[in-house]
Amino acid sequence: MRLIRLSAFAILLGHALVALAAGEAAAEEPGQGWAHYGGDAGGSRFSAATQITPQNVTDLEPAWVFDSGDMERRPEAVARSASEGTPILAGGALTYCTPFNEIISLDPGTGDIRWRHDAEIETDYNPANQFVCRGVTYWADPSAEDGTACVARIFMGTADSRLIAVDAATGTPCAGFGNAGTVTIDPGMALLWRGEFQITSPPVVIGDTVVVGSAISDGARADAPKGSVRAFDARSGAPRWEFDPVARGAAEQPGSWRAEDAARTGHANVWAPMSVDEARGLVFLPTSSPSPDFYGGARPGDNRYANSVVALDGATGAVRWHFQTVHHDVWDYDLPAQPSLVTLQYAGGSRDVVVQVAKTGFVFVLDRDTGAPVFPVDEVPVPQDGAPGEWLSPTQPMPQKPPALVPHSITPDDAWGLTFLDRGACADLFAKYRNDGLFTPPSEQGTLMFPFSGGGANWGGMAFNPASQLMYVNTSRAVHLVKLIPREGFAAAKAAEPGKEISPQAGTAYGMKRDLMLSPLSLPCNKPPFGVLHAIDLSTGEIAWEATLGTVRDLAPVPIPWKLGTPNFGGPLVTASGLVFIGAAMDDYLRAFDAASGAELWKGRLPGGGQATPMTYKWQGRQYVVISAGGHSRSTATLNDRIVAFALPE
Repeated sequence: MRLIRLSAFAILLGHALVALAAGEAAAEEPGQGWAHYGGDAGGSRFSAATQITPQNVTDLEPAWVFDSGDMERRPEAVARSASEGTPILAGGALTYCTPFNEIISLDPGTGDIRWRHDAEIETDYNPANQFVCRGVTYWADPSAEDGTACVARIFMGTADSRLIAVDAATGTPCAGFGNAGTVTIDPGMALLWRGEFQITSPPVVIGDTVVVGSAISDGARADAPKGSVRAFDARSGAPRWEFDPVARGAAEQPGSWRAEDAARTGHANVWAPMSVDEARGLVFLPTSSPSPDFYGGARPGDNRYANSVVALDGATGAVRWHFQTVHHDVWDYDLPAQPSLVTLQYAGGSRDVVVQVAKTGFVFVLDRDTGAPVFPVDEVPVPQDGAPGEWLSPTQPMPQKPPALVPHSITPDDAWGLTFLDRGACADLFAKYRNDGLFTPPSEQGTLMFPFSGGGANWGGMAFNPASQLMYVNTSRAVHLVKLIPREGFAAAKAAEPGKEISPQAGTAYGMKRDLMLSPLSLPCNKPPFGVLHAIDLSTGEIAWEATLGTVRDLAPVPIPWKLGTPNFGGPLVTASGLVFIGAAMDDYLRAFDAASGAELWKGRLPGGGQATPMTYKWQGRQYVVISAGGHSRSTATLNDRIVAFALPE
C-alpha cells in the first residue's frame, strides 16, 4: 500500500455508454444501480440517475444512517483503521465491508440490516496499511439452479490474506468454495509480522474466475513477498493462474530484472482496484513499485511490468500488453488507482480506452486493445546522479495531454507560510536539500519530492461522463523530504527518532527516512490549494475546470472553514444530471459540484470523515447517495463507524 501518513499535517494544519443507453428505467431495477466497485466493471463511476439535479441538490437530507458497531466492539483497533469502503447494489441488497472485514447487507431503502458475516480477523497487531476494506464483489453463477445455496455470492479479501465467498442472499459461507468458503492466500515466504501482507481492495470476476491482488508493506526489505496477482475458480476456489509482475526468468528482455536480482526482489503488487473488460476477456492491473521503494541498486533496469498498466488474459493470466508509467521507480510513484475503461467519441467514430491516473499528476490514456497512447507520450530526460550503486532510467514517460494536474517543481520563491519568518524558514529548507524537479533521485543529502508520494491522484481514481466526455479526478499537493541512510548509520538514526517514518530497506545499502515539509508554525511549506478537484475533457485532452476541495474546518483549533483545500483520499462519482459527488477531504462533508462549471453547490455534514468513494442508486423510485463516513486514522479525520444515505425529501 502506498498511502502515506498525514497525521502531523492534519493535526497541525487544523461500460459507461451502455449504462447511459440503459437509462433511468434500468437504474431503478434491483442490482442495476451500482453493481460493481466503481459503478461498473470498468470503474467509470458514472450513474444514469437524474432525480437529483443541480437545481434541487440543496434539498438533500439524510435518509438513513447505519452504524456497524465497530466503535464499541473494536475501540482500540478503530484507531488503526480507515473506512474506505464503497457499497454495491446487487441482488436487491446494498452490501459493503467494514474496515475489519465484516460483510454487511442492508435494505437499500431503509438501511435496515439484512445479514452480516464476520470474517473474524484478529486485531492485536498493526497491519502495514491499516485495517481497511474498500469493497466487495458480487457474482451470480449462470449455471446454478435457482434456489440453491450460493447461486449468487459475495467475494471479499481480508486483512489476514484470505479470499472469502458467502451467499449473497444470506451471508452464509459457500461450503464448496475452498475450505468451507475460504481460500487462504500463501504469500510464499515467512512474513516479518502478520501485517506485512494483506488484501485491501475488492476482487474482480471475469467469466467464472475470481482475481485478487495484495497490499504489502513498503520499505521493509528487498527480499520481500511476491506481488503476485492470483486467480481462482469462482465456484470451487481452485487455483487457476498466477501473475508475478517481477517477470522472473525474463532477464534477456530489455527493461526486465537481471536473473540474480529477480530471484530476490519482491512486490510490484496490485493493491489498488482492478478492472475487467468481459467482452475482450481482459483484466487490467495497476501495478506498484518493486521492493524496496526508495533505493533500486539491487534491481537495475526499467523493471518491466512494475509501475504499469498490465492487460492480462482473464482465462490464462498471460500478458496481452503493458504500458509502464514510471521506469525503475525509486519515488513510490506506483499506480494507485483502478484503470478506468471508457469510450471516447470523435468526429470520425469512437475508441475504447483505458484511463490511468497517477501520483505524478499525469493522466495516461491508452488504447484498450494495444496499450498504445491515445495522446503522445514523450520520453523526457530526467535528473541523474543517484546514490552510489543506484541505477536510474535516463528518461521517464510524460504525456503531452492532458496537462499534469499538479506542479512538478518547487523553488525557494514558492515557499508559503502565514508569516514572513514562516515563509523564510520554508525557503531555506527548499534551498538546503536536493531539488531538481520531478524524478530527482533520493539522496543522502535529502531530496525534495514534489508531488509527494501521497498525490497527485490516489486510490479514489476518476469518474467519467460518457455524454460530456469529461473525466473528474481529485488530487493532493504536499512536499516530501526523502533521505537515504547508509546501512551503518541506520540503527542509530532509527533510535534517535522513533516517532518518524524510518524504514530499513533491508538487503540494500540504505535505509530511508520520509517527512512532510512543514514550517516552524507546522504549516505546509508549499502554497495552497492542498486539494483540488479537476475536470478534463478527454476528447481534447484539455482541462475544463479546477476547484479547491476541502477546508480546514475540522482540522484547525477553531472551526473556521478556511478554503485551502486538504489532502484527500477517496474518489468522485458523476451523474447524468450533471453532478459530481465527492467526500475525500479532511473535513467531515460530502460535497456536490456542478459537473459543467466546478461550482460547489451543496455539502452535507457527516458524522465522521468521508475518506471513501460515494455511490448512488435508485430504489423504489427514489435516488440515494451513500458514503462510508468512518474516517481515516492516518489523516486524523473524525473516526466513526457509520454509512450515511442522502436523498431528496419524500
